Amino acid sequence: MRQGPLAGRYPAVAAMVMFALIPYLGLSAALGPLTPIIAKQLHTSLQTMSLGSGLGNAAYAVGTVLAVQFAQHMPQRRMMIGYGVLLVIGSVLAAAAQSPAMYIAGHVLQGLCTSLLLIAAIPPLAIGFPADKMRNTAVIMNVCIFGAVALGPTVGGLQANAHGWRPLFWIVAGIALMALLLAILTFEDAPAADPDSPRDLPAIGLAAVGCVAAFFGASELLTHRFLDTMTIVPLLGGLACIVALIVYQYRAKRPLLTIRTMLSSSIPVAGIVVALFAAAASVSATALTAEALAAHYNPLHLGLLYLPEVGGAAITALLLGAVFDRRSIHYLPLGGMIFLAAGIVVFRIQVPSSETLTLVGSGLTGIGLGATVAPALFVAGFSLPSANLQRVFAIVELMRACAAFMIAPIFAHFAATVGGSLDAGTGIALWIGVGLALGGAVIGIAVYALGGARAQTPDVDRFLAGEAPAWYSPPLLAKVRPRVHAGRAVTESVD
Repeated sequence: MRQGPLAGRYPAVAAMVMFALIPYLGLSAALGPLTPIIAKQLHTSLQTMSLGSGLGNAAYAVGTVLAVQFAQHMPQRRMMIGYGVLLVIGSVLAAAAQSPAMYIAGHVLQGLCTSLLLIAAIPPLAIGFPADKMRNTAVIMNVCIFGAVALGPTVGGLQANAHGWRPLFWIVAGIALMALLLAILTFEDAPAADPDSPRDLPAIGLAAVGCVAAFFGASELLTHRFLDTMTIVPLLGGLACIVALIVYQYRAKRPLLTIRTMLSSSIPVAGIVVALFAAAASVSATALTAEALAAHYNPLHLGLLYLPEVGGAAITALLLGAVFDRRSIHYLPLGGMIFLAAGIVVFRIQVPSSETLTLVGSGLTGIGLGATVAPALFVAGFSLPSANLQRVFAIVELMRACAAFMIAPIFAHFAATVGGSLDAGTGIALWIGVGLALGGAVIGIAVYALGGARAQTPDVDRFLAGEAPAWYSPPLLAKVRPRVHAGRAVTESVD
């Protein structure tokens, strides 16, 4: 087996994952104050820029499904080098863009390759090393995904204050190049996961059409009404395709994604619900409050007001590491939803928020987001055998991307068109965000209660050995449907 000089060394592999994920995720969060500058220099409209961001996010969502399909039939580490090459190409195209088409093409490649790398690299990092390293992987994932997103507004404000955008994009390209170099140095050739599995082209087609259409419709809300044909038809049609993908995978005999296994088990369903509601509420709250404050502060000042989100993400990353192998990991997402709701309430006290309220609100939402999505993802992953971890991550990231990136434009349009003013509309939308956070917590608790699920200490060693899930997750709604899967429940509880 061919190997790179740093193959099997956890620090190098972990660094490769960090450099692969940070560029697009951080850049996407930094684009707010930079978008008008980019549009002016590329001689394009803000609507075109909105379309570019929407297509980049759609590519990110579709990449989660493509990554699973590629892993089944192609050597995954070789594919990771290919993903890294494309990420560098996309980053250079975006940084050197001389036209809107060149910029959008680069940004779409960045989004696609980031999710391909996330799904291809994170699960092997989690289960390919001893149990004590898995805790570090959870911390790294939390910092990479949510720390980068939280730091984005500050970085974007800093770059916008210098009235430029290319330096930041070239830095992102440099980070992508480092990820590629580390992918080569840590290369460890391995065969495809399951070459005999079917090539699920319908699943890929539904994901591609659904995500592109839905994100296209959401991006058009910048200049169109919600019920305009240009908006509502692709938005609802795309969502219908995504629902059809879930139903198709649930009913398939040999599905690409483990939809049926996840949606028929209590703990994974609770984890998915928490991740979706938290992503929708947090991203929308940050975008709404930043828009309301944009007229009162310069981009750098505004970005610094959201810097406490980074501290919140760091705190929860360390907390996740502390409870990773304890039963209290089940309670972390619930606590995160409460912090998230509290943060949005603080934002809602005054619209637009004062500096103090913005600092407090951003810190609370940072804690809330960091304590919900990544912990909920691992809670769901622990409920299935480790061989399914890649598919679990793909499902959760696909749904999280749709909730986070598609709901935010809808909320922004809602805030701008109801209540008689932007501030009044923002206040109403923030109350909806509070409802999402609290509603997600209530639904998660109800799923646990109705399924008879309980907080358990994960058996990480058994999970990594591939012998069984880290804990037992009862069938969905087992308490109200006690005869459903009874035989299987008894068997699994004995195991």
